[in-house]
Amino acid sequence: MTATEPKASITGGEFLIKETEASQVFIPEEFTEEQQMIAATCREFLAREILPRLDEIDTAKSPELISSLMDKAGELGLLGTSVPAEYEGFGMNFNTSMLVAEATGAGHSFSVALSAHTGIGTLPIVYYGNEEQKAKYLPKLASGEWKAAYCLTEPDSGSDANSGKTKATLSADGRHYVLNGQKMWITNGGFADVYIVFTKIIDENGQADKNLTAFIVDRSFEGITMNEPEHKMGIKGSDTRQIFFNDVQVPAENMLSERGNGFKIAVNILNIGRIKLGIAAIGGAKAVAADAIRYANERKQFKTPISQFGAIKHKLAEMAVKIYASETACYRAGQNIDDLIEDLKSKGVDDSSAKLKALEQFAIECAIMKVHGSEALDYVVDEGVQVYGGMGYSADAPMDRSYRDARINRIFEGTNEINRMLIVDMLLKRAMKGELNLMEPAMAVAKEIMSIPDFNMDEEEGIFIAEKKVLRNLKKAALMVAGAAVQKFMMNLSSEQEILMNIADMVIEIYAAESVLLRVEKLTGIKGEAAVELQTQLALVYLHEAVEKVNNAGRAAITSFADGDELRGMLMGLKRFTKIEPMNLKEARRAIADAMIAENKYIF
Repeated sequence: MTATEPKASITGGEFLIKETEASQVFIPEEFTEEQQMIAATCREFLAREILPRLDEIDTAKSPELISSLMDKAGELGLLGTSVPAEYEGFGMNFNTSMLVAEATGAGHSFSVALSAHTGIGTLPIVYYGNEEQKAKYLPKLASGEWKAAYCLTEPDSGSDANSGKTKATLSADGRHYVLNGQKMWITNGGFADVYIVFTKIIDENGQADKNLTAFIVDRSFEGITMNEPEHKMGIKGSDTRQIFFNDVQVPAENMLSERGNGFKIAVNILNIGRIKLGIAAIGGAKAVAADAIRYANERKQFKTPISQFGAIKHKLAEMAVKIYASETACYRAGQNIDDLIEDLKSKGVDDSSAKLKALEQFAIECAIMKVHGSEALDYVVDEGVQVYGGMGYSADAPMDRSYRDARINRIFEGTNEINRMLIVDMLLKRAMKGELNLMEPAMAVAKEIMSIPDFNMDEEEGIFIAEKKVLRNLKKAALMVAGAAVQKFMMNLSSEQEILMNIADMVIEIYAAESVLLRVEKLTGIKGEAAVELQTQLALVYLHEAVEKVNNAGRAAITSFADGDELRGMLMGLKRFTKIEPMNLKEARRAIADAMIAENKYIF
């Protein structure tokens, strides 16, 4: 196995202005035997306990079934993956917890309940709880004796989370905070024993704090009521409710972290939720692709399995291309987070602070992977329905549930629109703070588009020489568009949401395309070119598609704000930066599809 070089010097968002070596990225093939065994245990649990009961889970009239299945997951240790060992958890590193999220991602409603408990329900206490809070809550959350839920969203407070109206007032004796308010879309709400509740404290003058404060609220506290479970388009077995807090007395010692720190807690926990949602979506996508491949081999038309038709091969191959790229980029980012955690701890930073700093550093990549993973899954389930044809529309076939359940992922953990705008906002804010040198490369690109193109090819060694030049040019395209937009709109750029989303699309595709090329390059060094021929085709197909997407997004942005000579110059620059030598994509896709069809499963 080729070792992964230390990467502590890598910072979030830096991929856009700095080349990464293949030796610096982690690839899924490097997971250890022990990590693979953990993933196998998760898949076996789904196969034994969850998948045979999906209809029962979706139609259950009470939360008891999901709660009992969570108990079984707890017995296997699946609820304590991120809980430190000293609190009776397993203390897994970040990328191993990502692997667990992927392996359980095909569990439909159960996966939602599991991720809500282990992620946004438990991690606020792991990262922000004091010693007494951790000792009281974490062992029981890790075992599954207690279940957790996260109460942030309100009827008038969704994407604008800090505008919540739930209030907390300190009692006269200073021993309790009295909570009043309403939360909605609370996953696990009906059976959770512990709620992480975000509220604004009312001061002695009757004024609400500017920022949220978080509290740990026990279900046993008087004054908590709830509605019946919501009727939803998908994830029907996930217990989702409105929760009401009516003069609930919460002990003052149950405040999580400090007063006014709730919004920061919410943001940092959502960073974790975003990237884990991305990789869980890929776990689901792999299962859907496998179903589509099997059905295509079984279903015959014109006396021929439909898997032999080019149109179906195209669909199956595109599923694989998107899954492979998204999986690759998720674990690349996950390992960057792990490496920074270890680097910070080696410098004396405590464990919780190191994890929070690392997650904050790679918040851009977390947002990228939330968008990419959820939209890859959406593509896969949509084409899965199409492969099944009429049966795809039947509730008796698996695509019906997969199609409906997938749709929530573009809304969970911040809508994809919000995440796209966050990607660009975070990049620009870091540039303004001097943390990320975007302006110098952007200015260099602006000068380059006014100069004569350099057709000389530097002598480089290794594979993907031409492709890496394409990637460098794609980065120039994104920098050109972003730099010009900043110059045009200055502080008003935040109101130009369409342009922000165009730029985000360019950045997302660049990160995914670079990730998949680096994975295959590293894999080639381990196994040799002949052994990774199909993976090479996957990477090349993705890169060609990324070039087209970057071009389209760049053109949409440029034509939104430029005119005259500036418009013509930028369009010429975009054309120069989005060139790639053509290849026979049809044959590449057919080779990818044929390999999966022969194995009757997703194989990458």
